[in-house]
Amino acid sequence: MDRQSQDPRQVTAGLLNDERFLAACQQRDMGALFRLLNHRGVSTRRIAAAVEISQGRLYDYMNRRTRVEKLVLFEQIADAFHIPGHLLGLARRAWEPQITERHDKPGTCPRVDGDDLAAMDAFRSADRQTGGSRLYGAVVRHLGEKVAPRLVDTASGLQIFATAAVLTEMAGWMAHDSGRDGLGAQHFARALPLARTSGDLPLAANIAASRSHLALHTGDPASAAHWAHMGLSLAGKGPRIATLTARLHAMQARALAAGGQHTAARRALDAAHSALEAPSDADHPWLSPFDAASLASESALVMRDLQQYEAALHHAEGAIALREDARARSLAFSRITLVRIHAQRGDLEAAVHVGRELLNTSPTLGSVRVIHQLDDLRRLLESYRAHAPVRDYLAHFDAAIRSRMLLLADIITSSRGGTPT
Repeated sequence: MDRQSQDPRQVTAGLLNDERFLAACQQRDMGALFRLLNHRGVSTRRIAAAVEISQGRLYDYMNRRTRVEKLVLFEQIADAFHIPGHLLGLARRAWEPQITERHDKPGTCPRVDGDDLAAMDAFRSADRQTGGSRLYGAVVRHLGEKVAPRLVDTASGLQIFATAAVLTEMAGWMAHDSGRDGLGAQHFARALPLARTSGDLPLAANIAASRSHLALHTGDPASAAHWAHMGLSLAGKGPRIATLTARLHAMQARALAAGGQHTAARRALDAAHSALEAPSDADHPWLSPFDAASLASESALVMRDLQQYEAALHHAEGAIALREDARARSLAFSRITLVRIHAQRGDLEAAVHVGRELLNTSPTLGSVRVIHQLDDLRRLLESYRAHAPVRDYLAHFDAAIRSRMLLLADIITSSRGGTPT
């Protein structure tokens, strides 16, 4: 049995693919639903309080002495536990992720203009190496000057909406990499209707994965799980794209692991690995790259959150071995993860060894996210200061950070916001 979650919504997120849960919702059998939640570690006291009923009434439902009949109570249950409205025959709830796709040509991918693709590839390549903080303004200017006028040009086809969606999503990632998560969320929210208008379901699913990542980063694993679930639903309506499905399953696994849903998280991670090995029906040039190195990185984080440190170590080492040198930011994140895992395993010598490699990361890498994770790593290592090699390493670490901060003073914001991933 999974350990008790601090938030019952996270328990529900781990049940969204459970046949018993889906059957209970379809039959509107709230007694069965309450029993499932209780079995997953949510106390009857917490269930009753969330739905605003007495424990006596709750036991009546759970023991089949009576059934929920009132619409208002179904709505309270859906909102309290974040059960998507359609599962209970209700309208979409206000908290639900919303992606409304076109229905005239479901699953189609608009033609990609060569110049637009070249611009996206140039931005993406530069971002991998230098980080998004210095590129954000360039992407926004390109959107305003080269893309926006074509959105209102009657000669433009649907592909321009896909172009705008991709670059708006990219701006969101660069804002996020700059430590401006609120701005990043705004860009992601604007990218979704553009993808919807283009009729490109895989692109909409890809943006849902980005929203899942940001929700997880800002401390809302329940919403992160819902966005991943929504993305998988969209991806299932379009052509099968292995990398996209794998990314969405991996994000679902991370959200579930962060929410304490161990069994569901492991199942989602297994699905991610299976999806990446499966054949694809089509390639999609707009989608964020997701390869074996990406999955190894996400797997390490899932296993770390599940406190399965040997498995986490295996995946983290694999991520570094697979990662290209040109992916400076990804390498930095992978090495930070590996140092943390070694420290949490108690292998301080290995933590210091990998930590020294981490200090070789380009000091001009313009990623505030990397700076924030380095801050978190230093706080972790500080607790091991009594160990002489760690103490010596921290001195080198602090000197490197001072140099980095001088070089990046123009992009470092005073407020962090959010939580580290």
